Amino acid sequence: MTPGEDGPKRTVHGQLVKVLTHRREDRGMTLEPFAGRCVRRGEVHELVTTDHTETAAGARIDRVGFLGFLEIGCAGVIDRGDEVWTEGRRIGTVLGFDACHFPNHYNILIHTPELRTGPQLGLAPEMQMRFTQG
Repeated sequence: MTPGEDGPKRTVHGQLVKVLTHRREDRGMTLEPFAGRCVRRGEVHELVTTDHTETAAGARIDRVGFLGFLEIGCAGVIDRGDEVWTEGRRIGTVLGFDACHFPNHYNILIHTPELRTGPQLGLAPEMQMRFTQG
């Protein structure tokens, strides 16, 4: 992203529709070259934690913890660096996107100090999630 091209934006929110419980050390996701992605109301995307920090296009992401699937509640833009929140708790920041399942859904990669799964964060269906500008 070029400095100065980012202006204010709305908070993207949604509800969990499925909680995921597993983790992988060899997942082989690939970071998309885009720092942001538009999302539409009603789309469902997967939320994945990682302790990786590399943001270069094509970076391989192996260590992941799966949080769940989120239904987008309002159209907007999710950007690298956005903060991810649920129930007043900050989960981490958006690292980027993996499109191995697109157009079905994006994997939204969330940087966290250590891998977390849905149950480890006490997630449940219908919980609200928010992406706020970082």
